[in-house]
Amino acid sequence: MTRIQPVDHATVSGQAKDLLDGVKGAIGMVPNLYATLAQSPTVLDGYLSLSKALGNGILSAQLREQIALTVAGINSCDYYASAHTALGKMAGLDDQELVRNLGGNASDAKTQAALNLTAAVVRKSGNVSDHDLKDVRAAGYSEGEIVEIVANVTANIFTNYFNHVAGTDIDFPVVTTQKAAA
Repeated sequence: MTRIQPVDHATVSGQAKDLLDGVKGAIGMVPNLYATLAQSPTVLDGYLSLSKALGNGILSAQLREQIALTVAGINSCDYYASAHTALGKMAGLDDQELVRNLGGNASDAKTQAALNLTAAVVRKSGNVSDHDLKDVRAAGYSEGEIVEIVANVTANIFTNYFNHVAGTDIDFPVVTTQKAAA
């Protein structure tokens, strides 16, 4: 049930319209998340800026999607499970890997280390242990990659929480986080 209404892209004006026009031009649609964030153009602008910066970082598109799915699974965010399953497919991940990622698992050891850190950040509210960091470093991640893992986790926490508060209608093929709990 929608609790914060998305703006109507056809009738909105000003900064919100400009930002949503940019989203539509970039991805061919205006997802309900963005239309709802557009209730505050400042928030939408900030989120889009962070997303763009992280997209230009050193983590691969696949790993960013795997992180997003792990966060969505832990936070029971069906909107992001759905969106990032679709985006993960576009990034080249297969269906089995996407289901694994939603449960915080990966088919390779290096990605698993990143998803373990992801889960630790979410579950421990950022208060990870020295052991958590030692494990991700031992898997071959640099300090910069670790910083970007944490940044991607926190960006996804924001959107998961926002989707819960807003009751954002899912506008992607629906994937439920019940798969992650199974």
